[in-house]
Amino acid sequence: MQLFDWIVLIVTLLFIVGYGSWKTKGSKNVEDFILGNNETPWYTVGLSVMATQASAITFLSTPGQAYHDGMGFIQFYFGLPIAMIVICVTFIPLYHKNKVFTAYEFLEKRFDLKTRSLAAILFLVQRGLGTGLTIYAPAIILSALLGWNLTLMNIMIGVLVIIYTFSGGTKAVNVTQKQQMFVIMSGMFITFFLILHYLPNDMTFTSALHIAGANDKMNIVDFSFNPEEKYTFWSGITGGFFLALAYFGTDQSQVGRYLSGKSVRESQMGLIMNGLLKVPMQFFILLTGVMVFVFFQFNPVPLNFNPNNKIVIEKSAYKEEYHGLEKKLSTLSEDKKVINLLYIDQLNQDFDNPILRKELVTISNKEKDLRDRAKEIILRADPNSETNDKDYVFFHFILHYLPKGLIGLLLAVILSAAMSSTASGLNALASTTAIDIYKRNLKTEKSDKHYLYATKFFTLFWGIVAILFACVGTLFENLIQLVNIIGSIFYGTVLGIFLVGFYLNRVKAKAMFISAIISQITIFIIYYFMIAIYPSGQEKLGYLWLNFIGAMLTIILSLVLQFLFFRKEPDNEEVVLE
Repeated sequence: MQLFDWIVLIVTLLFIVGYGSWKTKGSKNVEDFILGNNETPWYTVGLSVMATQASAITFLSTPGQAYHDGMGFIQFYFGLPIAMIVICVTFIPLYHKNKVFTAYEFLEKRFDLKTRSLAAILFLVQRGLGTGLTIYAPAIILSALLGWNLTLMNIMIGVLVIIYTFSGGTKAVNVTQKQQMFVIMSGMFITFFLILHYLPNDMTFTSALHIAGANDKMNIVDFSFNPEEKYTFWSGITGGFFLALAYFGTDQSQVGRYLSGKSVRESQMGLIMNGLLKVPMQFFILLTGVMVFVFFQFNPVPLNFNPNNKIVIEKSAYKEEYHGLEKKLSTLSEDKKVINLLYIDQLNQDFDNPILRKELVTISNKEKDLRDRAKEIILRADPNSETNDKDYVFFHFILHYLPKGLIGLLLAVILSAAMSSTASGLNALASTTAIDIYKRNLKTEKSDKHYLYATKFFTLFWGIVAILFACVGTLFENLIQLVNIIGSIFYGTVLGIFLVGFYLNRVKAKAMFISAIISQITIFIIYYFMIAIYPSGQEKLGYLWLNFIGAMLTIILSLVLQFLFFRKEPDNEEVVLE
């Protein structure tokens, strides 16, 4: 990194933190701190919702996902627009009518304190883990590629977020996320067009897509019914729908974004904005990863993108063996470049040469074989090494091929994304702890100022917890998958509770609580025996299905228990369901 990159990075981050703290300082009460006095316009709601989900993991991991596996991951988001419509029609009006600070407050009004506390605790567990991961993900990549100390990186990101989230609460989160989304998307668009500029002069964008397609990177939709496939149209439209419904409809880190809207209509418009833009945004990020793949068809590529593994090899007895594979890859890269240039020339003559396409596939398979052999050597050198390098692909490109200044901008993109999702997480964790756990279980009523200070204290507390978790975290397969796996384990049960609360008026508190406990335990068991104990790619069930199973299991069990054992349980008259 050059001096100019450091200036761009530091100025961008200090502006976001300083502006957020200055613009929103001095919350007068807990309603102002948690709900932002319901002054947020629809476009800010929409940007805030998008920025909360678009963590650094999105911009680090998604391009690498596309580089290795192609565009199929986009199917994960197919259920999201439908989920936005359901939330706008049902969830938002009920939350506003019941005047809740958090989503889980609604559950006590509908069921009882036990159900509210259970849902809140499940949220705190999974969001606490997820928030630590939003710090850890960029920190581990930056520390590996730039040589920065990992612990110091975790602390730096965490402290920056705590400063403005502690100061301004929901308003600070909303205000800063507008700037963060601008930085993020500007950086991604500039990078995308630079990649196209770096491609050979006679190569069109259409030719680049042909090369990607020849290497199976453009298989966008898979209509197969194989439950072992992680990403299919059907898992996206069902499991993805239930995950999006749970995340945007019951996760306080998202619910808090639109509860701060000026009105029901403004909140709904913000979510519709997210529904319209989220899939195209993810498609664009994946396409950027595919273009990075095309770029590396003409440029040198490492055997393994994780620089830590190179260090491990150089200190081991397997160095010469590894260097031999590097020489083979270098020779293969030259052959690959020649074949691709011939293929482009044929495409420019409107001829998609099937022989050259077949040769490209053959070379791609040979390269994959070399990479697999390299991973085996790395593991022999150090069995604890992380050989999966998906999360390092995009950053390798940034550091080695972007011009001065843009490296700093892309680092600012990654850190801004980390800060935006972490800030939402901390704000939601603090709100839920203060309102659903602390305030609800106090024996004596306290002043509004007391709860304001309590919420700020819990912001600081969860910030420290997230930093500590980030400092002891471990890299798992692919970061964006890990975040979604954690969510999928918990979201199904919580969503089932809310769906029963919204739509099945006859189900009461006891049946609901017991069914939720049984459902969550069952999901843990299914996850362990169907997913966790298998190597990556050999799982017996795609993790997205956990959302669908958890939600349906909770709903069905609650109905069965209600009509078999708790038929005479009285209604809770406090909730407004119309």
